[in-house]
Amino acid sequence: MKIAVNTRLLLPDKLEGIGWVMYETLRRMVLSHPEVEFYFIFDHKPDPKYLFSSNVTPVVLMPPARHPLLYILYFELSVTRFLRKLQPDLFYSPDGYLSLRTEVPSVAHFHDLSFEHFPNDMPSLVLWHYRKYFPQFAHKARRIITVSEFSKKDICECYGIDPGKIDVVYNGANGIFVPLSAEEQQRVRNQYTLGKPYFMFVGSLHPRKNLARLFRAYDMFKKQSASDIKLVIVGEKRWWTEDIRQAYEGMDCKPDVVFLGHLSAAKLHEITAAAHASVYVSYFEGFGIPIVEAFRCKVPVITSNVTSMPEVAAGAALLVNPFDENDIANAMLKIQDEGLRSDLVVKGWERKNCFSWDLAAEQLWQSLMNVVEK
Repeated sequence: MKIAVNTRLLLPDKLEGIGWVMYETLRRMVLSHPEVEFYFIFDHKPDPKYLFSSNVTPVVLMPPARHPLLYILYFELSVTRFLRKLQPDLFYSPDGYLSLRTEVPSVAHFHDLSFEHFPNDMPSLVLWHYRKYFPQFAHKARRIITVSEFSKKDICECYGIDPGKIDVVYNGANGIFVPLSAEEQQRVRNQYTLGKPYFMFVGSLHPRKNLARLFRAYDMFKKQSASDIKLVIVGEKRWWTEDIRQAYEGMDCKPDVVFLGHLSAAKLHEITAAAHASVYVSYFEGFGIPIVEAFRCKVPVITSNVTSMPEVAAGAALLVNPFDENDIANAMLKIQDEGLRSDLVVKGWERKNCFSWDLAAEQLWQSLMNVVEK
């Protein structure tokens, strides 16, 4: 059996959301199925560490798919041509992009449709591409994989897809996310926040991650509590908009905000496990892996009461209205209560067992085989 996989987001030392999902699931599938020939399709020179076994053949196609117009050339010309030559049993795309011109059975992995609900968060050309092509990808795919029941319902409603065509496969979290001892937590705080406790946010600094409201809410929290708790932001400023900049520049407690940029998995684990609480108040998510990472580290979580986040948290986090800065600030105040913190940690520790990359890889494989075996 030959399976071709779109692996363009397996970027050397730059894995983010979807890239981590690719890494964790594909690694397990490749190692579990040595009888299958996998063809990993890159738009850049692949890092050898992403060629997980001898049954993986790397393929580099041009042009690099890093712009909406280049996406079209890449998937409709280069990928189509390669699939016609290879004639695999299946083409699987973990970031949802398909070739509309291929006859090879295809499976698209959709993570969310945030662009359909918050179009102003996207550059106009990117938005045009997403809105033009993703409905076509959804109908082209033999099956769709998505990451939550919320996203499944959203795809069905937005694109008129039969629910029976969509499989929900929850994400997992990296196994290195484990609790730290009190001594280790203090060492991390000494290194990054002058020994002070901190709230943490992790994610791409995109408008939907709600940083502007988080900054204003944190300012309100500091004024009401006179606390020495800092705010640590993990992620690259790739989408640093004027609204986010103004919110940050307008903060009274701006010196208490620490930006750490993109971190390795090992560093991110330390920052997460030493946090006073994780504050993940995005206003749209297909899943929300940082919630599970915090659960695994016995760190209490504040997250949003919209889209997929209540589904992932399932009562194990403090839920807030992400559009209400007062509500976010009040949650920061509430989570100082030791009884509440302990309760959330216990519930999060139990909830973490529902999310596993081993299980995700197994369910993903079954979804792919449902297409191949028909």
